[in-house]
Amino acid sequence: MAGESGAPTGTKGLAATGLHEGSGVGPAAPQPIGVGVTPTGEAAVDAGLRRLADADHLPVSEHRQVYEDVHRGLRDVLAGLDQHPGPPAPSSTTHDNRS
Repeated sequence: MAGESGAPTGTKGLAATGLHEGSGVGPAAPQPIGVGVTPTGEAAVDAGLRRLADADHLPVSEHRQVYEDVHRGLRDVLAGLDQHPGPPAPSSTTHDNRS
């Protein structure tokens, strides 16, 4: 709902603008979003997922850095999967088939 000046009023209006009640100006304090993380069993992936919780304590303007850091780490894990040698390829021995 907007007041006479067209500015939002009430707590919902303040939250939508990033302002908090009492000061009238400035961003609201960081609020945890409370997203649960289920462990994957892969240590590097789980560490990246835990890093996402850091965003809960930062202003929104700093969330991007956390997300990019986690994304980079997850990409490194995936790239590492391609770098590990799998089982050796079967040798291509030529059999001398003489009949």
